[in-house]
Amino acid sequence: MHTPYGLNIIDNCMLCPMREEHLFCHLSPGAVQRLNEIKATAIYPKSAMLFIEGQQPRGVFVLCNGKAKLSTSSREGKTVITAMSGPGDVLGLSAVVSNRPYEVTAEMIEPGQANFITRKDLLEFLKQYGEVAVRVAEQLSRNYYTAYESIRTLGLALSPAERLAKLLLSWSYDSDHKAMPQMQLTFTHEEIAEMIGTTRETVSRLFSDFKKKRLVEIKGATLIMRDRPGIEKLITT
Repeated sequence: MHTPYGLNIIDNCMLCPMREEHLFCHLSPGAVQRLNEIKATAIYPKSAMLFIEGQQPRGVFVLCNGKAKLSTSSREGKTVITAMSGPGDVLGLSAVVSNRPYEVTAEMIEPGQANFITRKDLLEFLKQYGEVAVRVAEQLSRNYYTAYESIRTLGLALSPAERLAKLLLSWSYDSDHKAMPQMQLTFTHEEIAEMIGTTRETVSRLFSDFKKKRLVEIKGATLIMRDRPGIEKLITT
């Protein structure tokens, strides 16, 4: 079924085309059937808030399509984007399992579908299906590693240039062009600034500097990493 946003709604998890290795993919038929019974499907517009930092954990959101950004803010109003999530990701998992407030805010950055599972239903689901409990433990471990890497990037990198270099290199790992990685810049300079803890003006200046040094080339929304070794040399930690 199609929506005004042009999305293909996935009502039945048994028929889901998302066959990658995500938390709720490739489960046993019984587990998938139970997942179908406990989820509630909804379509969210761009800028919709799935949950807010400090809110009590009502449940998790499983992204079926669309993208969301996870961010945290200081009392002074400074915001840092901690992660970008896409199809297959489960949002709010650590808060729901630990029964502590959501540690981040989840906001849709484009229209998308998310399946909501209440905390009570999720915990019963984990008790009933050991395979899902193991996957949740693996996902929480990956979340910890991601958070650790983010702390290293923000806390140990000496300059905004180094932090931007680390971010670009992390994006390049998913590129099919290994010799000269290419990636789609789907984020604004403001969002990139929130990812590396700096200002939009600094990000714009750094991209201009990287282009002048022929480290990168930007064609429309495509960024080409022309000199990966040169970018790696910017990193000292």
